[in-house]
Amino acid sequence: MDKFAQRSRVLIIYTGGTIGMMKDAETGSLRPFDFDNLMSYVPEIRLLDHEVDTIGMSRILDSSDMTPSSYVELACIIEANYEDYDGFVVLHGSDTMSFTASALSFMFENLQKPVIFTGSQLPIGDLRTDAKENLITSIQFAGLKAKGKPVIREVGLYFEYKLYRANRTTKVNADHFEAFESANYPALAESGVDLIIDHSALYRAPAKKKFTVHKELEENIMILKVFPGITEQVMKNMLLVPDLQGVILETFGSGNTKTDRWFIDLLRSMIDKGVAVVNVTQCLGGSVVMGKYETSEQLRQMGMISGKDITTESALAKLMFLLTKNLTPDVMKTLFETSLRGEISH
Repeated sequence: MDKFAQRSRVLIIYTGGTIGMMKDAETGSLRPFDFDNLMSYVPEIRLLDHEVDTIGMSRILDSSDMTPSSYVELACIIEANYEDYDGFVVLHGSDTMSFTASALSFMFENLQKPVIFTGSQLPIGDLRTDAKENLITSIQFAGLKAKGKPVIREVGLYFEYKLYRANRTTKVNADHFEAFESANYPALAESGVDLIIDHSALYRAPAKKKFTVHKELEENIMILKVFPGITEQVMKNMLLVPDLQGVILETFGSGNTKTDRWFIDLLRSMIDKGVAVVNVTQCLGGSVVMGKYETSEQLRQMGMISGKDITTESALAKLMFLLTKNLTPDVMKTLFETSLRGEISH
């Protein structure tokens, strides 16, 4: 990897999460450690051929408390420091990391630098922690250059030896170090003796276009998981709420749902009112193909948006992003079904 060994400036942004915790010697409880003293906790960073700085969000949050306003604050930190650093590492709780990272992937248009999300399952001070490896390797990926330019130019998520496209990831395990999976897209890189990059998998935005940060996100969106036995009253109570702008409908298999008349009519009425309804599979892997079976043909005919092989996390982020653009239903459907940041397969 000598050809990549060029000194880079990397900014670490701490949002919260297990990775930034230390165990209190007296109480045994976890508490955030002072990131101004990061080097004393992870002295190995000094061995990297990178200049590393740290900054924290205005309020350190458990990832369960992250909101769209948190996404905007994080995006603004990166925007304010974009010209001064070659790459960014975001330390984040693992529970909602895929949601936040997916959101930033859409908020950043024409991104030309790496924004690598990482975290850990164990605190950084724990003897068996996965935090140090995740942090050190994320810094390496964030600082990786070839011919003076960043190798990674997208929002990534690094965990347990694999770098993924962030908007393709889902957290799949609460106990194992291998907490994330990207079922429908290969890893961008793997960390072993060397850092192995799959260059064919990397996303490339148009290099000559200006980096732009979109700071408006629509929050009146619902995720509705279809299940056997769901009743008309439950559906109505969930969907008929004021100002609802979008619905992520998690369906069975390749996009199938029940075919009861009340169910179809309720969904059609939402679409007729201008609510964007996106069909996303409940399966970890695979794609929505509306019309493949009779149980999804009516959804296709009513103009429901196909999520194809997008994750629920990415579908939510994409709707938050697109619903602020005042698009017609036809344009919304076309753009959602088009890959904007490598989030769906062509």
